Amino acid sequence: MAGWYEEAVGLLRRPAVAEMAVDVLLCAVPIWAAVMIGLVIGWARGKHQRKDAALADDDDAADASGDAGDCVDGRTFFEGGHHVVTEKDLEHLVQLLDNKESGDTTWQHLMERTTSNMTYKAWRREPEVGPIMYCSRTIFEDATPELVRDFFWDDEFRLKWDPMLAYFKILEEFPQNGTMIIHWIKKFPFFCSDREYIFGRRIWESGKTYYCVTKGVPYPALPKKEKPRRVELYFSSWRIRAVQSPKQDGQQSACEVTLVHYEDMGIPKDVAKVGVRHGMWGAVKKFQSGFRAYQQMRDTDNTLSRSAIMARVTTKTSIASSSCPLDQEPSNAAKTIDESENSRAVQPGFDWKWVVFGGAVAAVCVLNTGLVGKALLIGAASRRQAKK
Repeated sequence: MAGWYEEAVGLLRRPAVAEMAVDVLLCAVPIWAAVMIGLVIGWARGKHQRKDAALADDDDAADASGDAGDCVDGRTFFEGGHHVVTEKDLEHLVQLLDNKESGDTTWQHLMERTTSNMTYKAWRREPEVGPIMYCSRTIFEDATPELVRDFFWDDEFRLKWDPMLAYFKILEEFPQNGTMIIHWIKKFPFFCSDREYIFGRRIWESGKTYYCVTKGVPYPALPKKEKPRRVELYFSSWRIRAVQSPKQDGQQSACEVTLVHYEDMGIPKDVAKVGVRHGMWGAVKKFQSGFRAYQQMRDTDNTLSRSAIMARVTTKTSIASSSCPLDQEPSNAAKTIDESENSRAVQPGFDWKWVVFGGAVAAVCVLNTGLVGKALLIGAASRRQAKK
């Protein structure tokens, strides 16, 4: 034991080893500083959020007591389902699809990817007021609009392919027009609380084109809690229709899905943009694999879930079909995201504390995987070689 101790002491007394240890410590200081600053910011924000949540709970309790005589379980709040998702919501979707509600902001090209059986394009725009809007256009080869429509509505199957969906429940359904009120809880990374959604959804049918409208709705029977955090501003809607295959075989054997999505998750825009940009393609690939699994399941099993059955109850309407106007926008109007990010980086008013917080989170993630130690040792060794 004594011999081992003497060897260890002798090793530490070597100038090269001591110098490398100092290098490692100097490299680690900025990371731990970022971690500590991030923890302080997180603690401060959590304190304010707890105060806001307490005030919100008091307001909810007052509202609930005032509405107790009128709404016991939420069902009388949306009697008949006619006021959950309305024609105005459909009109809002159509206006966005026709690019008639863009205002002074333009759609920016975000991504374009192609696989053997799918084509995907995405855009985003940032209104002066409200959350960032996203629009995507996906073409699935060898798919029918009816199957894609069922897939979007089938929450029972979604639990099998969407790792973010932790829980869902049908709160209410209205068979006369197909309207549903759904409760979701989605899992978020460890540094964010989970998110809760209560939304209404309904499908309109024009010819063989389906307009699937989903939006957040109030539901007094299910009061808000501190956790999971409820997302109240939520709009996620699709147009689904048959199109000619990109393979140019002259057949309408493909299905086009144009999505318009925006929500206020309570996350700063700059942080949300980075997360969406880096996670979008992975989410799209999971979506694609989930749809193909659903396609195989439906080929062998004709049993429909309750959600898929309700997807077949549509409201007939007449809407003039149009192409995706984003594909025809001039290149100077649709700036690339990289150009936009560079321009925003030098604008005043950028909240740098969230950059530090993001760095702290990244540091924690890397520390958990053991990669920081390797990176620091490699850096120290390289500087040692340079000194030689």
